[in-house]
Amino acid sequence: MNIALTGASGFIGSAVAKLAAKHGHAVKALVRETSKREHIEQYVDEFVVGKHDDENAIALLLDGTDVVIHDSFDWSHLKDGNTFEHLQSNLLGSINLLGASKDRHFIYMSSIAVHHHMHENWNGSIDSTHPTRPGSLYGACKASIEAHMWAANASRSQRVTAMRPCAVYGIDPIFKRSIGYPIVRAMQEGKAFTKLGGGKFVHVEDVASATIAAIGNESASPSVYNLVDCYARWADWAAIASKELGIESDVDFSSPEQPKNSFDISTVENELGVSMNRGIDGIRTQIQDILHASE
Repeated sequence: MNIALTGASGFIGSAVAKLAAKHGHAVKALVRETSKREHIEQYVDEFVVGKHDDENAIALLLDGTDVVIHDSFDWSHLKDGNTFEHLQSNLLGSINLLGASKDRHFIYMSSIAVHHHMHENWNGSIDSTHPTRPGSLYGACKASIEAHMWAANASRSQRVTAMRPCAVYGIDPIFKRSIGYPIVRAMQEGKAFTKLGGGKFVHVEDVASATIAAIGNESASPSVYNLVDCYARWADWAAIASKELGIESDVDFSSPEQPKNSFDISTVENELGVSMNRGIDGIRTQIQDILHASE
């Protein structure tokens, strides 16, 4: 397949590009003018410079492609508090990209953040059929784009797939942004670790595997996939880092050991053939990889 990929130079996008090339797909990548490309050049057949809300760049990106994987998101406007520009770029830009994709399979990198307010009637177990109740502008934007995808499928039979990863770990191309890096540094500096809470995590390679597995898969449209591997407290991350470093650390373990809600991921394995089962061992490997990369 010929794939049009936005956000190709980023953390998830670069993993998708690498796996797509490994599976024999041709990748046409949209990158910003300031984006680094060295880490993905070997996986990309053609680069298009521009943004996902640039109609001219999108026309070039889509030309000659069969599948669209939309992974880019412009965080700058949310960080600046400019809601209008955020909606123009991330919401309207994505809706226009969906429309321009026409009959191409549109695979969207959404987010588990489309969920926040969990109804008590759900009994703490959420699958892909539950309605979205976001708790942030980011989650609301993702959920809104999903709604337009379902409309595209219903009105013109466009194939659509939404991937909803939770917090994604792995070694980020910008190393210091890797989940776990600040924790390792805190342990190395002998600081007490008091960060409470935790979250649900999934490895970037599994996100990429699920995304590529949706291509040419009749079960994957119209479909939603919650990409969740395990729950861990930040204290668990710190404890693993301390053990790997061989040091004693003061870690606050007062946060609940189990999450209040869980996500049904059975369709990820049943329809895409991708297992989400790295668990705590995956987090331990992440810490080891960070330590190795820091040497």
